[in-house]
Amino acid sequence: MKITAGDVKKIMYDIADAVEREKEYLSLLDRAVGDGDHGVSMSVGWQAIRGKIGEMDDRVECSEVFKAAGMSFLNAVGASVGPLYATAFIRAAACVQGKTEIDAVDIMNLLVAAVNGIKERGKAEVGDKTMIDTWVPAIEAMNEAKSSGQEPILCLEAAVASGKKGMEATAKMLSQKGRSSRLGSRSIGHQDPGATSGYLILSTFVKSLKEIRTRQI
Repeated sequence: MKITAGDVKKIMYDIADAVEREKEYLSLLDRAVGDGDHGVSMSVGWQAIRGKIGEMDDRVECSEVFKAAGMSFLNAVGASVGPLYATAFIRAAACVQGKTEIDAVDIMNLLVAAVNGIKERGKAEVGDKTMIDTWVPAIEAMNEAKSSGQEPILCLEAAVASGKKGMEATAKMLSQKGRSSRLGSRSIGHQDPGATSGYLILSTFVKSLKEIRTRQI
């Protein structure tokens, strides 16, 4: 599977569409534990990405698309999620610097780099009830599948399955980070909105990749 900058743009568009469809649900989750604007923030960020990369030529390096996504998201979103995803995009860009085409192995590598960036910037751990509870289990499952010799697309599917479990597990967690941590035990029983949007991004990302792969077979 070969992924061009044009393909990366299409994946970003698909994620922006998914976030737009689910923004009310994300805000509903956030109203239970925060200020209720997570869906709006994610929508604003991803629509900014859509606008910026829409101006770009499909023949640029893939890294340029990720860089543009990171900077436009950061500039559009003032909430704490802005710097986190901006860091993720910039780390992803660094992984594929100089490439006009990337493959599934590159995709796995850039996902690892992106999640490490989120973790380092946010200083959160699994169990803190944040987006990390989706992203870290996803990457661990992907790497485990890769180590067992599974083909890349199956590794990415394993990431989605594990990310979903991680997201769902946040409902039983006590929040340790952000505004929701002020609720104490009242945060238990509510699925984390950041973990939910993280899963939405990951699952849409992989779905779009599979569609690209199908077209190339």
